Parts: sequence; structure tokens; C-alpha cells
Amino acid sequence: MKSKDVFEIVSQEESKEDQTLDLTLRPRLLDEFIGQEKLKENLKIFLEAARQREEAIDHVLLHGGAGLGKTTLAYIIAREMGVNIRVTSGPAIERAGDLVAILSNLEDNDILFIDEIHRLNRLIEEVLYPAMEEFSVDLILGKGPSARTLRLDLPKFSLIGATTRPSLISSPLRDRFGVTYQLAFYRIEDVEKIINRSAKILEINLLPEAAREIANRSRFTPRVANRLLKRVRDFAQVHKEKIINQQVAREALELLEIDQLGLNPLDRKILQVLIEKFQGGPVGLKSLAIAVGEDLDTLEEIYEPYLIQLGLLNRTLRGRIAADSAYQHLGYRKGLI
Repeated sequence: MKSKDVFEIVSQEESKEDQTLDLTLRPRLLDEFIGQEKLKENLKIFLEAARQREEAIDHVLLHGGAGLGKTTLAYIIAREMGVNIRVTSGPAIERAGDLVAILSNLEDNDILFIDEIHRLNRLIEEVLYPAMEEFSVDLILGKGPSARTLRLDLPKFSLIGATTRPSLISSPLRDRFGVTYQLAFYRIEDVEKIINRSAKILEINLLPEAAREIANRSRFTPRVANRLLKRVRDFAQVHKEKIINQQVAREALELLEIDQLGLNPLDRKILQVLIEKFQGGPVGLKSLAIAVGEDLDTLEEIYEPYLIQLGLLNRTLRGRIAADSAYQHLGYRKGLI
């Protein structure tokens, strides 16, 4: 299998296939959402209080790694509140007029969901500030000395912003969110429940030990888990296996070059280069990216968080360092490289 195909399978980034899959597998209510228990507990109180007051919810900022459920939660919040949701993304809003058009077409209590909100243009943010605080925007009509300002009143909407990089959101914008929730990596037990739920919906005959095998290699991420489940299903179908047991799941995942920890070839290459070329580090991210032949942002946003979560990679002020467990996992003896 080509490395690009493996990357797409284990990437937390949403693909076109995921968008179709989400329509089928995405939970519709908070009680159906598996994992993130503390977040759900706080969110239930937040939503119930708004319902009792018959008010729109405060603006909400969701942050966490890709594929952890930020978009799903936005849809759930809208459904729980019984309001409409309009979905867009930071890069899609290119001009202030685009944002004003979206806002003016909302109704009272509606939700505007902006994915990748950290990528909003700063000039567009300036328009968003009064919209979030005063539910109005100031439009400048005309040019030069004859220009005049027109204030446009907006419906009392709620903004839900989602980001994988909260540090890139400007302080003025971040401060205007009333509530902030962080989505963490999922526990293996919760990923296993998600896989079993998805298998039931997709009518896949999956044994419990097979679900655990997939969960262990899913990078603690529901999106990756559902994608792996589909690939294992394909493998079983081609090999005429009506029941997916642990052995079938293991063979399919090994064919995808995904090891017992969920590492793909590029994960292992990062650690190998770090150990062999840089004697385990420390080494700067830019140097590591060049040596691996991968984009710096992709390395930092997609691969590093999982390697750090597993304890295979350490991020220090001096650079990246391979942990002892990385040597053990790859079969190296530290000090002999």
C-alpha cells in the first residue's frame, strides 16, 4: 500500500469519505456521544441553564486535536437547543462582506459554527467583535469624504468556534467567548465503544476482541477508529470473512502497516531519523522536518501530539528528543546507534 494511502487512513484530518461517514455515524444527542465525560457533564448544565432562561447560549470555543469531535459537538448543541446551525470555516470567509452576509441571514438563537477559527483574517475578526458583543456590525458605504457608516442590527446568534491551535487565536477574539471546552484524546475503552456502535450501525459482524484490536491502533481518535473499521471491513469482505475476529482485524491492520501502537510508516520514520541521524536529539523541528521530508506544520500538528501522548517523543526547549520507549519500540539499544 502506498504511504500516501496510509497517511490518509491514520490522519486526523477530515476527508471526503469522513464527511459521508459522519452523516451515518455522528451521534445526534449528547447522551449518544461517547467519551469526554467531564466535558459532557459541564455542557449539560450549560445547555440546561440556557433552556430554562429561554436564552441563546453564550459563545463557545472548542479546541483539541483533529478528529476528536468538535464539529459533532457543535451539531449536538444545536439539536439540544432546538435551533438551526450554519457551518463555515475560517479560510472560507475571505472578505468582511462574506461574514456580514452569513450573520444577517441567521435567525434569533441560531448557531454559527466556524471551524478552524484560528485562520480567520484579522480584518474579519474586527467585524466579528461587535457582532459577538452587541449583535451589530458597522458598514462603511461609499469612499472618501462622502463615505458614511451604517449600523446593521443582527439577530442574537451564538458563535461556536473550533480550533486545533488555540494559541493562534488573538486575545481579543478569545476573550469574547463565554465558555471554552477542551477535547482530549479518548480512552481506549471509549474508542472501543465507539467502534462497536459504528459496527452496529454499519451492520458489521465484529467480535469484541477485534474491536479492541482496532481501538488499540486508532490513535485515541474516533475519526481514525471509524476509518480503520471500514478498512478492516473491506479486508474481511474480500477474504470472504463473514465474522471479523481479532486475527482478521490484525491481518488487515498489518497490511495497512499500522503497528500495535497505531504508528504508521511516517511515525516510525520520524523516530528512526531522530535516533539514527540525530543520536536521539535534541534537534529542532525544522531540521527534523527536512530530514524526514515532511511539511513542518504537518509534523507539529498531526504526528507530534500522538507520539508525545504515547511517551515516545519529548518536546523540550532545546528541541525534540526520542524517549527510551521509542528505542525499545523500534528495537534499538540506546547508546549503540
